[in-house]
Amino acid sequence: MEQLLRELAPQVLGFLARRHGQFDLCEDAVQEALLAAATQWPADGVPANPRGWLITVATRRLTDAFRSENARRRREDSVAAMAGPEELVAPGADVDEAPDTDDTLTLLFLCCHPAVTPASQVALTLRAVGGLTTAEIARAFMVPEATMAPRISRAKKSIKAAGSRFAMPPESERADRLRVVLQVLYLIFNEGYTASSGEQLQRVELTAEAIRLARMLRAALPDDGEVSGLLALMLLTDSRRAARTTPDGGLVPIDEQDRSLWDREQITEGADLILHTLQQGAVGPYQLQAAIAAVHAEAPSADETDWRQIHSLYLLLEKIAPNPMVTLNRAIALAQVEGPQAGLDLLVTIENDKNITETHRLDAVRAHLYERAGEATRAHEHYLAAARRTTSLPEQRYLQAKADAITG
Repeated sequence: MEQLLRELAPQVLGFLARRHGQFDLCEDAVQEALLAAATQWPADGVPANPRGWLITVATRRLTDAFRSENARRRREDSVAAMAGPEELVAPGADVDEAPDTDDTLTLLFLCCHPAVTPASQVALTLRAVGGLTTAEIARAFMVPEATMAPRISRAKKSIKAAGSRFAMPPESERADRLRVVLQVLYLIFNEGYTASSGEQLQRVELTAEAIRLARMLRAALPDDGEVSGLLALMLLTDSRRAARTTPDGGLVPIDEQDRSLWDREQITEGADLILHTLQQGAVGPYQLQAAIAAVHAEAPSADETDWRQIHSLYLLLEKIAPNPMVTLNRAIALAQVEGPQAGLDLLVTIENDKNITETHRLDAVRAHLYERAGEATRAHEHYLAAARRTTSLPEQRYLQAKADAITG
């Protein structure tokens, strides 16, 4: 039932927003309808037309909201101006008036409006398109619900203040807005795959939701290479999930993972998808990252990984999408091809970039390469520095254990 509600949430919201406008009030009404369904359906059973049921309940909640406002008359006039008389009556629960599939894409674009901060884009996307409650989103990002609720509220107010309507952005803005949508889905996936803080390394509910939304986006834009590339990247990366942690939640690096635990169905789907996408034409950053993930996924063992191919792909990625994290990863691949000192020399080129130096990643990679080079003292120093910087407890414990093993 939870999966059904999440699939229906953007369709119902799209129906209301297209008909009535006022995204913020429509979104609140849909959340109330979802809550009512989650409360009533387990006891009464799922209705024959669950989508119609949700539309009816949400429309009633929206009508109540209109009537309770001091500016009721003005709002009713605004609604009447946007719709015909027949549209002012809620459809019956047995009437299936679902919007077309483009509504989900429209919702994604609206939630990722440039007037909204990146953190709020993520939260609003999870709520409006993903169907998660504010409490669920707050738990996922380990903040109080009282903190998350105002963040979502501010995001909706920002969209309203920007004068946005429930419509796709103009063609001239669509490519830039799509890049933001992809980035938001990528952020959701990454937060689930390696949680930025807390006791757990992974938050499966976030990775699963990111993959579900990426599938929906690809269904709407099947010919966009980067959309397909992002979905392939998620599938290939998530395929390693079961092997990434020990029974007690400890981190297991990729070269030590039991590859029999990797999800072969996800690997096959992701590899086939990226192979088909790469044959279609221009290549983008998500496609290249997916290609790198495919090389890792298809290697029978860590020793049989084609590091030369991975390094070549990172070189290409670095050219089309320069980023210190890309260079950091290329340094790891370069060290596998030419030795640890070559990787360490490359790291010097990003050691003053605040986008990387303010995280634990640079110290962690340096520690690994110094250890491979036999420089135990430097390796110990950087493992400790990385352990101090990370806010992920599994990563912290792993890095501390690596430092202790060197001195032990």
